[in-house]
Amino acid sequence: MNAPMGLRERKKQRTRETISDTAITLFLEHGFDQVSVVDIAAVAEVSKPTLFKYFPTKEDLVVHRFADHQTVSSTVVAERPPGVSAIDALHQHFLNGLAARDPITGLNDDEDVLAFHHLVYSTPSLVARVSQYLAQAEEALAQALVDALDSDREITAALLAGQVIATERILASVNWQRIVAGRSADEVYPEAVADADHAYALLRQGLAGAAAQK
Repeated sequence: MNAPMGLRERKKQRTRETISDTAITLFLEHGFDQVSVVDIAAVAEVSKPTLFKYFPTKEDLVVHRFADHQTVSSTVVAERPPGVSAIDALHQHFLNGLAARDPITGLNDDEDVLAFHHLVYSTPSLVARVSQYLAQAEEALAQALVDALDSDREITAALLAGQVIATERILASVNWQRIVAGRSADEVYPEAVADADHAYALLRQGLAGAAAQK
């Protein structure tokens, strides 16, 4: 159980959230390239150095939300219950995300979430920054899989991590496309579950094939 944050930590967290929320609101209203860091600092009522203390780059003001998910998959693998395989744990975690309408799965039709998604994926510098976070998430997952897999080949963990991250990205993208086309998250949900089940079945088959080659 995590210890509660102290007053200083809570203040820092509120400041961070205020800066990020202000930035995203301005970006959605005026466009990412049309809003400067100085504009954001002024509206958030913080200094420019303070802003950069919390967010090293302008892009981080937006995509830090992806950074919060960087170690999720690796944690799922590391903390899975005894007797549960890494693939099964990751599969169940993704299904749980679909059921909860977690935006990271693409299955969310909230207007604010859709606007945020459009902002990110219509801005090249934000797309590039997201790619960096995904690469870091892949590396963290690969490290967790080294101990989870029964493989004599060190590359197996890295290959599987790359496949998992790519698979979940594709699943999320397909779900977003369905939502953007005008369908509700509830309507898309059964298809999203079926797609996830199919995707993870393919991952299991690939891993079984790798094991057979030992």
